[in-house]
Amino acid sequence: MNEISRIGMDTSKQVFQVHAVDGEERVVLRRTLRRREVVKFFAKQPATVVGLEACGGSHHWGRVLGELGHEVRLVPAQRVKPYVARNKNDAADAAALCEAMSRPRMSFVPLKTVEQQAALMLVGVRDRLIRRRTQLGNTIRGHGAEFGLVAARGTDKVAALLAQIAADETVPELARELFAELGQEWHYLQAQLARTERRLLTWQRGNEVARRLGAIPGIGPVGAALLVMKAPDPRAFRCGRDFAAWIGLTPRDHSTAGKRRLGSITRAGDEALRSVLVVGATAAIRQVRAGKGQPWPWLSELLARKPAKLAAVALANKNARIAWKLMVSGESYRPAGNPANNQKAA
Repeated sequence: MNEISRIGMDTSKQVFQVHAVDGEERVVLRRTLRRREVVKFFAKQPATVVGLEACGGSHHWGRVLGELGHEVRLVPAQRVKPYVARNKNDAADAAALCEAMSRPRMSFVPLKTVEQQAALMLVGVRDRLIRRRTQLGNTIRGHGAEFGLVAARGTDKVAALLAQIAADETVPELARELFAELGQEWHYLQAQLARTERRLLTWQRGNEVARRLGAIPGIGPVGAALLVMKAPDPRAFRCGRDFAAWIGLTPRDHSTAGKRRLGSITRAGDEALRSVLVVGATAAIRQVRAGKGQPWPWLSELLARKPAKLAAVALANKNARIAWKLMVSGESYRPAGNPANNQKAA
C-alpha cells in the first residue's frame, strides 16, 4: 500500500467513514469504522494530516487524534459541501473532506481545548434558560389576558402580574392554583439564570483578554466573553475587516462588470456572537441618544442620516474590528478621543 498523505473522516455517533489518499492523490483506503475502532485504527497509522468536518463532537475527536500524533484540521461544513461529487452519503462526505482540506485557500476552525468547551457550554446553558424564560413569560401573559389581566412589556413585569392574579378573587380558584405553579417555575428559572450569569461574569473577569474587551462601549461582559470563546485564535484573520466578515457584519457583495453592488450584511458565521454585538451596539446608541456615556461624533452623524438599526450594525462592525485589534496587539481600549483611533491598524 502506498504511503498515506492525508485522511478525511466523516464522523457520526457510531459510524465513521475514512477516506485516504497518497502523495499523488490516488485513493489508497476507504473504510467504515465503528466508534470503538477509531482510536485503534489511528494509533496504528503513521502521523499524518486528518481532516474532520467542524460539527458536534469534532473538537473531541480532534483532541484525541492530536494526542496520537496526527495533525487535525477542522473544515467548516459549508466549505466541504461544494466538493461532494454527486449523491450525499458517508463515503462521498469523507472523500469531499479529503479533497477540501487540500485546497490552498481553505480556512480551518481552530481546535478548542476542554476548558474552552466548558466555557462555551456555560454560554449555551444561559441561552437555553433565556429561551425557557421567554416562553414561560409569554405563557403567563397569554393565560392572564384570558382573564382580562395584562402587564407592561418586560421580564421584570411578570412577577407583578403574578401577584395581581393571585390577589384577584374574580379569577377562578383552579386558575389561581395553576398560575401559582407557573409562578414557582418562573422564580426558579430566574434564580437559575442569575446563577449562570454570575458564573459567566466571574469567567469574564478572570480572563485577561475578556476584561480588556469588556471596556469597549457596546461590548459588555457577555460580548467580551463570547468574543474570546468563539475566536480563540484571532491571528488567524489577516485584519479586522476579515474578522468582522467572519462574524457576518460586512455587506454582501454582488458586483459585476465594474459596477459595485453592496447589499445587506451577509449574516455568515456565528449567529450568537453577531446577535450579542448588535444588541450591545443598540444599547450604546440608546445611551448616546440619551446624552449619556462617551460622545461619538461619527455615530451621531450616522444616526442623523440613517435608521438606528443600520447604525447599530455599523457600530457592531466597528466594535468587532476594535476587538480584533485589542486581541492581537494585547493593548487596552483607550476611550479618550474618537474611538476610531483605537482601530487604525485594523
